[in-house]
Amino acid sequence: ELEAQSAAPPFEATLRRSGYKLARAPTVVMQLNIGYYCNQACQHCHVDSSPRRKTMMSREVADKCIEIVRRSPTVEVVDITGGAPELNREFRHLVEECTRLGRRVIDRCNLTVLLEPHMEDLPTFLAAHKVHVIASLPCYLEKNVASQRGDQIFVRSIRAIQLLNQHGYGQPGTGLRLDLVYNPTGIHLSPPREKLQGDYKRVLGEEYGIAFNDLHCITNMPINRFYDHLKKEEQLERYMEILTNSFNVSTCDALMCRTYLSVDPHGVIFDCDFNQQTDLHPGTEGKPISVFDIQ
Repeated sequence: ELEAQSAAPPFEATLRRSGYKLARAPTVVMQLNIGYYCNQACQHCHVDSSPRRKTMMSREVADKCIEIVRRSPTVEVVDITGGAPELNREFRHLVEECTRLGRRVIDRCNLTVLLEPHMEDLPTFLAAHKVHVIASLPCYLEKNVASQRGDQIFVRSIRAIQLLNQHGYGQPGTGLRLDLVYNPTGIHLSPPREKLQGDYKRVLGEEYGIAFNDLHCITNMPINRFYDHLKKEEQLERYMEILTNSFNVSTCDALMCRTYLSVDPHGVIFDCDFNQQTDLHPGTEGKPISVFDIQ
């Protein structure tokens, strides 16, 4: 639908003009989207997660994913996402088994989940398994976060980061990594990461006593909920032009589709989380492939 709605050139055509040959490399990261249920419904969410979406990964699919990790020596990282993955019944099982296998585990955390009922022990659990927390905080200013994620989300997110800090996250010498994620709150791209990270650390440190390791800047993908927002505001063509004019061939080596294996809650395989959300299956025939097809 996006291609039909926009005059922007296809990505493949842009790649050809650049001379870059996009090729698959060995799988390093197995990313598991274990459910679309979330305690938030953010405007930019490319997964369309919300409290109304109840789809969750089953134990059968989770155990098959663990088996694949066990038999895949190139897989170094298991990246668990959602929704709010911590609210999925298989989250802790996956963390325990994958860390037991010696893999580094990432938790893509929305922060406010730490303050949900019955989640009081979550920071302790994450720290005990040395889970790398990558947490979404789209701005260090409350008004900007409220416009994208809703009232009180900023205050709750700050409290959650403080809890993680109290458990050693983001603190020197603990080995407990806490990274934050910036998402643009308007129809524009991220500013330079180095300057923005400095602003985050200065403001959050001075105002709230918060510490974290690194800042990741993520471009909002024009799919699902953000796509609907762009169409409603009649800004889709403008945003696609921004993306096209900002193409940077030097980033292609780090594209997710080269080294990631993305698995949806039903066990269907994709080469990237964004392709998963638009139902773009890997391979020339575009037919679904399941984790249960891997022998």
